[in-house]
Amino acid sequence: MTGPRTFAKVGMTNRSPHSGPDETAASGNNGSAEIERATRRLVAALDALESAVERRRDADRDEDELANRIQALGADRSRLADELDNTLVRSRKLERVNHEIGERLDAAIGTIRTMLDEVEDER
Repeated sequence: MTGPRTFAKVGMTNRSPHSGPDETAASGNNGSAEIERATRRLVAALDALESAVERRRDADRDEDELANRIQALGADRSRLADELDNTLVRSRKLERVNHEIGERLDAAIGTIRTMLDEVEDER
C-alpha cells in the first residue's frame, strides 16, 4: 500500500465567465474550499479502493494456498488408500497362512499322539 495521497492545488475557480470582480473573489474562496473537500473525498475513496484491492489479493492468495492444500490432501488420501488396500491384502494372506499352519500343527499333534498311544499300547 502506498502512503497518503496529496494533490497540488490547481488554479481553478468556481466562477462563471460572466461574473464580475466581486463575485470572483467571493466564489474563488468558496470554490477552493469545494475543490479541497472534493480532493480529500477523492483521496479517501482511492485509499479505500487500494485497501479493497489489497484485501482481495490476500483473499486470492489464501484461496490459492487452500486449493494447493486440498490437492495435497487428495494425493495423500489416494496414497493412503492404496497403502490400506495393500495392507488388507497382506493381512488376509497372513490370516490364511496362519490358518493353514494351525491345521498342519493340529494334524502333526494328532499324529504324534497316535504314535505315542501305539507305543504305550505295545508296552
